[in-house]
Amino acid sequence: MASLLSLHLPRPSPHHLIRASASSSSSSSPTTTTTTTSTTTQASPQSLEEEFGRKGIKFTDIGGVPTVELTVRNGSSLSLRIPDGLITSYKPKVYWKEDGFEELLYTIPTGLDSGCPFKGGLSLVLHDVSKDGSPWQPSQWTVKDSDSDSIDAVQVELSSSNANGSLEIRYVITLSLLCMATAVIVKNQGTNTVKLKSAMLSHLRFKSRRGSAIQGLRGCSYCSHPPLSSVFGILSPAEAMKKEPPNWSLFNTDNDNGNKEGSWLVEDNLYTVLGEKLSRVYTAPPMERLKRVYNTPPSKFETIDQRSGLGFRVIRIGYEDFYICSPGALSEKYGKDYFICTGAASMLVPVDLDPGEEWRGAQVIEHDNL
Repeated sequence: MASLLSLHLPRPSPHHLIRASASSSSSSSPTTTTTTTSTTTQASPQSLEEEFGRKGIKFTDIGGVPTVELTVRNGSSLSLRIPDGLITSYKPKVYWKEDGFEELLYTIPTGLDSGCPFKGGLSLVLHDVSKDGSPWQPSQWTVKDSDSDSIDAVQVELSSSNANGSLEIRYVITLSLLCMATAVIVKNQGTNTVKLKSAMLSHLRFKSRRGSAIQGLRGCSYCSHPPLSSVFGILSPAEAMKKEPPNWSLFNTDNDNGNKEGSWLVEDNLYTVLGEKLSRVYTAPPMERLKRVYNTPPSKFETIDQRSGLGFRVIRIGYEDFYICSPGALSEKYGKDYFICTGAASMLVPVDLDPGEEWRGAQVIEHDNL
């Protein structure tokens, strides 16, 4: 398709999804985000279905919100709320039996009558931190395009912009038989350089707190750090960084209680255990990036859920960091299942986007459980 990313349907390869096209520079500290709401007229699900509906792409109304349901040939599916861009469900086919689907995303209702009725799921976090004060982030999305390929892969593109139209943002969601990909393209159509921080904030479900871990980050530098502020974050930045009382500890190891924000360590464990409370950024330290040669973080890691026996690879493309947060005992406040918050990110060093430039970043969640 001409208007969307050059994904090689029906099997989108991470290597062909997207490449970063803007350079990164100076560091910036975390800030609180205020969402600026612009007036956007949402098309009805009926009109969206007529214009963008395809085999495997169905537009509907859920709770009064236009939603698109993507489904591929093996039954894997995802659900995307169009106005706020929140992916509330991803159910891949992971077992050969007829009903062999498992929900990967952890999404919970907030109980609010107004504002966002859900937290968790998977969402694009994009902050324009160019100016002092609360950074801007997109809050209203509209459908721009869609495509499918014999329902082996389906794709929807959303678009948004800031109030003066100087930032054009495209958000592309792709579902295929064994993976889900989310990609963002930001174009600076203004006259001034902008600084962007971004993350694909992904709340992943685990069957239990015990036996939850990831592998693939051994030898990577990391530091304790809060997540980017988001209305969809189950844990706020302050909650993510709050120390866990010692008597709440499950394993008395591998937590961040003794690590100060900004203090760098190196992951020396083959498996990073997620039963304890932690909030980290795995990446090259900003000062290391000033050198001609430095160690970049791995491009992927794999989740381990011993209770279910399932694993998923999280792949970053264009992004410089991995953010990883586990709630520890605090997870009991939000339901019986355990969850982590993770995702490809560019958090510590903002992306500099000059006038006329484009920046691209993507995350792929794939599996071979079958």
